[in-house]
Amino acid sequence: MKTDCTLDRLDLRILAELQMRGRMTNVELSDAVGLSPSPCLTRVKRLETAGFIAGYGALLKIEKLGDVQIVFAKITLADHRREDFVRFIDAIRDIDEIMECHHATGGYDYLLKFVTRDIAHYHSVIEGLVERDIGIQTYFSYVIVESPIVRKRWRLDALFTAK
Repeated sequence: MKTDCTLDRLDLRILAELQMRGRMTNVELSDAVGLSPSPCLTRVKRLETAGFIAGYGALLKIEKLGDVQIVFAKITLADHRREDFVRFIDAIRDIDEIMECHHATGGYDYLLKFVTRDIAHYHSVIEGLVERDIGIQTYFSYVIVESPIVRKRWRLDALFTAK
């Protein structure tokens, strides 16, 4: 068994299977990837320990729970020192409505994904951030009308196999 955490094809197959069916038993997983249960479990534990598996959970269909509004916001900071970026991230880290934060290149600094009850809720969250004086110079909001493609799993075979 490898100890350097370099992934091979079996590791990638294990990860792909667990993405699709995280509740499967070790026996089901070992059958799916062509390993016996003991070595399969050893690999899974190694992948967990190495941080390749962040956790297990249910994928929810939020729209079944009720109406929500998705809004993307492009954020530009007033200053661009390291401490300005750190201050901004520290300030937004615990905002429950922010589902994603991406530091980007181009004409803005961050792309944020908000999920809120409605536009008024989003407006109160973003205005609250601006009022906190955390370095936001400008923001542009993009209200999502429809999301025809949303993938929740990575295509590991397409991303990490030899060309």
